[in-house]
Amino acid sequence: MISNQILQNTIDGLKNITRRDFNILDAEAKIVATTIENAVGEYVPEVEAFINSHADSQEMQGLHYFKIYDEYLVEYVLAVSGTDDEAYKLGKLAAFQIKSLLVAYKERFDKDNFIKNLLLDNLLLVDIYSRAKKLHVENTVPRVVILIESNQSKEANISEILRSIFPDKSKDFVTAVDERSVILVKEVATGEETEVDNYSKMIYDTLSSEAMSNVHIAVGTVVSDLKDVSNSYKEASMALEVGKIFNCEDNISTYSKLGIGRIIYQLPLPLCKMFIQEVLKGKKVENFDEETLMTVNKFFENSLNVSETSRQLYIHRNTLVYRLDKLLKMTGLDLRKFDDAIVFKITIMVSQYMEYMERQNSGKL
Repeated sequence: MISNQILQNTIDGLKNITRRDFNILDAEAKIVATTIENAVGEYVPEVEAFINSHADSQEMQGLHYFKIYDEYLVEYVLAVSGTDDEAYKLGKLAAFQIKSLLVAYKERFDKDNFIKNLLLDNLLLVDIYSRAKKLHVENTVPRVVILIESNQSKEANISEILRSIFPDKSKDFVTAVDERSVILVKEVATGEETEVDNYSKMIYDTLSSEAMSNVHIAVGTVVSDLKDVSNSYKEASMALEVGKIFNCEDNISTYSKLGIGRIIYQLPLPLCKMFIQEVLKGKKVENFDEETLMTVNKFFENSLNVSETSRQLYIHRNTLVYRLDKLLKMTGLDLRKFDDAIVFKITIMVSQYMEYMERQNSGKL
């Protein structure tokens, strides 16, 4: 449960304070941490007999031994040098410290497992509420799932940074369900959009300040019941993918702001291919030159306003009209008309979705 390094750091600190040597042995009577050089891994046969005895402490060969229990089973045995009264007191204090660490790490581990299973929908409804009560996790408070993905294999660093930003472990939970993603289940005060936006921006700014590039953040919707946290996670997962396809320049994607991209993402690929074929009559979006696509995107950004688009592109109005007429001849769509503009905008987005899925299926993502 507790790493051997944590145990080693603990008894090193105890030795610095008490000037006594300490050993910690596992339930198989092997030394897992010690202040004595080259003793790690040694098997101590007399300790095995002590573990199987009814005694909780015992003096042997100039050392005082103490059992440390996990519920009713012996998890560790602590040994302190000396058989005097002071050694007994120091051993009891050290054993209490290790026991406290064991309880704390076990609770953290149990909560982490609970949150993972909750996110992955692996729990029955009755199990969710019973385990939440046992782990002192509130049921009916507003929460949102924020998903952070990085390609830099810094999962541990991201987890620690998130815990430093949101240190209240009774309200906010940080976990991971795969090698690339870290998940924050964040309790929110109001659940309003601006509050959630502030949290996601804070996370992105902090990670950026830690020189972590290529970080994507996705946000689900706020849910008020613990059983719905898995839904928020699914929404955040979708927002992450949709954001990569249609919102490449923005590193934060929010499920409630995905718009039409959310619908296109759920379309079957054969239907998308059929749509592209019908609209472009055998052509593909990538067949259009870069100048045409840049013009179209700027035209859409300016709500089909010819004057404003030509001003921002630093071209004459007639030049813009010429480009739009050229596209009309190629596709039969006049982007100055609202209905045609919608069709071409959807065509571009469907094409982006198809391209993304093709790269994903070929393993290039």
